[in-house]
Amino acid sequence: MRRTLAAAISLALSVAAVDAFAQAPAPHNDAPPVVNATTQLPRNVRPTHYTIAVVPNAQALTFTGNIKIALDVLQPTDKIVLNAVDMTFPKATLTGAKGKAMTAKVGTDKDAQTATFSFDKPLEAGSYVLELDYTGKIGTQANGLFAIDYENKQGKQRALYTQFEASDARKFIPSWDEPNYKAVFDLSADVPKEHMALSNMPIAQAKDLGNGLQRVTFQTSPKMSTYLLFFGVGDFERATKQVGPTQIGVVAQRGSVDQAKFALDSAADVLKEYNDYFATPYPLPKLDNVASPGRSQFFGAMENWGAIYTFEYALLLDPTISTQSDKQGVFSIAAHEMAHQWFGDLVTMSWWDDLWLNEGFATWMAARTTQKLHPEWNTVLGKVGQREAAMGLDSVATTHPVVQHVTTVEQAAQAFDSITYQKGSAVIGMLEGYVGADAWREGVRAYMKKHAYGNTVSDDLWGAVQEASGTPILDIAHDFTLQPGIPLITVESATCSGNTTTLKLKQGEFTRDRPNKQALAWRVPVIAQSVGGQPVRTVVQGGAATLEVPGCAPVVLNAGQSGYYRTLYTPQHFATIRDKFTSLAPIDQLGLMNDIWALGMAGLQPASDYLDLAKRVPVDADPQIWGDVADSLRGLDRYYDGTGERQARFRKFAVATLRPVMARVGWDAKPGEADPVAIQRTDLIAALSQLGDEQVIAEARRRFAASETDPNAMPAALRRTILGVVAVHADNATWDKLHTMAKNEKTPLVRDQLYTMLSISEDPAIAQKALDLALTDEPGETNSAGMIAAVAGDHPDMAFDFATTHRDEVGKRVDTTSSSRYYPGLANGSLDPAMVGKLRAYADKYIAAGSRRPTDTAIATIEYRSKVKQERLPPIDAWLKKHGG
Repeated sequence: MRRTLAAAISLALSVAAVDAFAQAPAPHNDAPPVVNATTQLPRNVRPTHYTIAVVPNAQALTFTGNIKIALDVLQPTDKIVLNAVDMTFPKATLTGAKGKAMTAKVGTDKDAQTATFSFDKPLEAGSYVLELDYTGKIGTQANGLFAIDYENKQGKQRALYTQFEASDARKFIPSWDEPNYKAVFDLSADVPKEHMALSNMPIAQAKDLGNGLQRVTFQTSPKMSTYLLFFGVGDFERATKQVGPTQIGVVAQRGSVDQAKFALDSAADVLKEYNDYFATPYPLPKLDNVASPGRSQFFGAMENWGAIYTFEYALLLDPTISTQSDKQGVFSIAAHEMAHQWFGDLVTMSWWDDLWLNEGFATWMAARTTQKLHPEWNTVLGKVGQREAAMGLDSVATTHPVVQHVTTVEQAAQAFDSITYQKGSAVIGMLEGYVGADAWREGVRAYMKKHAYGNTVSDDLWGAVQEASGTPILDIAHDFTLQPGIPLITVESATCSGNTTTLKLKQGEFTRDRPNKQALAWRVPVIAQSVGGQPVRTVVQGGAATLEVPGCAPVVLNAGQSGYYRTLYTPQHFATIRDKFTSLAPIDQLGLMNDIWALGMAGLQPASDYLDLAKRVPVDADPQIWGDVADSLRGLDRYYDGTGERQARFRKFAVATLRPVMARVGWDAKPGEADPVAIQRTDLIAALSQLGDEQVIAEARRRFAASETDPNAMPAALRRTILGVVAVHADNATWDKLHTMAKNEKTPLVRDQLYTMLSISEDPAIAQKALDLALTDEPGETNSAGMIAAVAGDHPDMAFDFATTHRDEVGKRVDTTSSSRYYPGLANGSLDPAMVGKLRAYADKYIAAGSRRPTDTAIATIEYRSKVKQERLPPIDAWLKKHGG
């Protein structure tokens, strides 16, 4: 599954700095979300084969089903317990090997999300078939079986899809809804004859039932976990491409499948790469990627085996509004989900504790594959940003290990975070660098062959790599996955003698909120390199190490940025590196800048050191270096909100820093322009807009006005960026004009983005209009929660207060999977210490004790941000005065 922090907003709008999830379908469920359901079932019965027949009633938002579950009773028992949510069971019978049917008494437990089928006498160990007639609900949020309503040129439409990870297959089929209960599935469905039905496998048979209906029966699936089952039906089109024995497909609403051509071509390229890398060919006859209108604040795409589900904003490229960033995102997300076809689908973690085996590996594999197949995008620097996303969460007290203990449905949903994804990916990258890429790949290939169609834990992967490489990695892997936190490698001294620099290194721990914390211990693979020299490797263990590096040039630690740790230099050593900054490789420039930023904000070195580096970045530096500078300046600007002249002084410096780069890049693309430059342009426009640059704001407004008569005034590559600038700085008349555009738009992908635009105004009064609009039927049920989250980008306190005041209405529009994270996420960007009390009061009233990590993390973030504002900004003020800011 693809999840990224603020992913939907960043994909939908390049200028909005929103610190919350942006997509939100609305539930068709009047009950509050269950927050304490135990998830593990009794171990005395195991399913082997599900035969499912469903009849959806899309208009009534209900469905009926019949399921025959072949199962093995492993120990005598008088009851069978499985997972089921919002179901009734008119009929329940059990048939044994002798053919005698027994009627079961049915009991359901809403809190435990189970159904119990009891019998008059104990069942002997053996094989049985449990047959159930049942009814269920179709929701309007993206979990279970759900409906997405949208309007296109053909009129109003309703399509059905499923989303089951982590624990929502139980809303579609009564089942053993745990990843280690693998089984095979036969699925049939009665659907409108004019609609296309989809599942994991190709259609085996379609039978005309009359009355406009057909019964579609799919081929038998491979052995897999329940959360990977998929079903969809709607007015779709499908395009295909053959790769060996596999038919690659993309499916989209009628009239838009051409917008998935890049995704289709990319999937073909990626499949060839993965078949080679894993040395286990993709085993299903087809692999579809199904595009859906709408949004979810929980995920953007899901790796259902043979039938990936992806929201349109992450799969389609609309020629009127899509950007180069969107194109790269489409490729990366498809590569991530396709990696899951092996890591997650073919071989699945035994329990959600090891979710990172799915997500960390897919994140790493997608980044590796993107860089290999599209080197012109120069995405290798992206691994620094991914690492920073993890370290932001991993450096506060509420962090958790990569391998984490999960006991409830809510905790399973909360496990999908940047520790699981980005830290997991960073650890894999570090270990691959430690053992070597070829040895790592051989270990992965052995792991795939050994565990195909089975379940694993983390040590199964470590063991396979260790055996293939002959390099002991278990202790290092355990240090980085079984305990939380970030190593801090301090360069205590660097002395040069005889053309050799000797480094004395000390290992501690980097935290943002616990300066006196007793440091944990890690065995840390370290790569050091003098400027212009060759890398030298060691493992820092026992808390200290000495390392000799050839040459007397300044030495950079974590050369190549494959390590998961922070580096703290002495002031003298930092000064020598700073003065040689332009001689560093771009990836080390970026790594150094991110370390200096984090260490400065944590008070471990002067916060102004980052600005010293920023002043040394040449105008023609790698576009991604300038992207980092722009993002950091925008971050500092947020801290200065409400400080009047102090913010004006900072903005003067920030605008003066970025304007020469913007002048070099210009507003209009040049022939043969590199892809990173196109992204740099939108980054700079967004940053200068936030920083109040009147030149950029005026030019965006001019182009917006001119677009009524000149279609070239807002080229597709800049349309969303320009609209974003106009929306951020909108007055009432401009907001009303954007509102009219949104109401009249017939392309769901573009329409959704326009409603996000309406929610990013810096004007509190206009932001309130967006909040009020979000609770009407107009935006569509999948946009409302995202609009509130977008308002939170500039107005976190307003958005949180609004959402909690209108909790009953907002709750109907928030994915139940994300309820315990959604409300705290709105407040995450607050600088008001009073918000801490509000969050605690909210959690005490509405969130189970075991599900409060997102609340606690939001509190820790707010307290940290308040500390930064109080303690870090004054030295930056002094630096600005000294340097003419």
